[in-house]
Amino acid sequence: MYKNQRTLAVVPARGGSKGVHLKNLHPLCGKPLLAYTADVIHQLAYFDRAVVSTDHQQIAQVAREHNLSVVYRPEELSGDRIGDWDVLDHALREAEREDGVLYDVVVMLQPTSPLRKAEHDRATIEKCVDGNWDAVWTVSPTDLKYHPLKALIIDENGAMDLYDARGKQIIARQQLQPVYHRNGVAYALTRDCILNQKTIMGANWSAVVIEEPQISIDTLEDFAKVEKLMKSSSAKAIS
Repeated sequence: MYKNQRTLAVVPARGGSKGVHLKNLHPLCGKPLLAYTADVIHQLAYFDRAVVSTDHQQIAQVAREHNLSVVYRPEELSGDRIGDWDVLDHALREAEREDGVLYDVVVMLQPTSPLRKAEHDRATIEKCVDGNWDAVWTVSPTDLKYHPLKALIIDENGAMDLYDARGKQIIARQQLQPVYHRNGVAYALTRDCILNQKTIMGANWSAVVIEEPQISIDTLEDFAKVEKLMKSSSAKAIS
């Protein structure tokens, strides 16, 4: 709990990942991917309860081994086209039904972002509550080389054009306004945002910018990149 705001952590971890089979349990530096999110959760006193939303028995077992509760999602919420709001809405309602309490803040922690630190989650919760925001997301700066105004498209005939015509006005990178992308580290949302506004954005939303490298894992190559970063960080800490 933070400032009398009862807080629920929700970890979405379905079993049907396509890029890597059972991605949320795939080993990373000798531990299942899900374990890294559990480790961070247990470092924060702000969470009144933490649940893993899953449709898979093995994921549920690993979650319990790491002292996380489990909310089984129904089959209609298990496909790869199910949005985050659907999962959070279900998990929140189930947790409130089971616990007999109302949660003020829900924090989604995607297990595919294992480079998160407890301080990132703490800052997101504090900003959401202190600033009276409907939602606060963690984001990372996007390299200006990949700015939307520099993006290109190719039509069915092979002709290329700018994705946004405003890009024609860009001569130097100094003209580009910084842009950001979500990194999956943390999303803090109010109960009202989920149940009444029915969105993960909210009418009034903000961000916590994380400058350190973050990788949202989708492929085996991503696992290799993260493992390399983790080993490098461990080596620096030892030295």
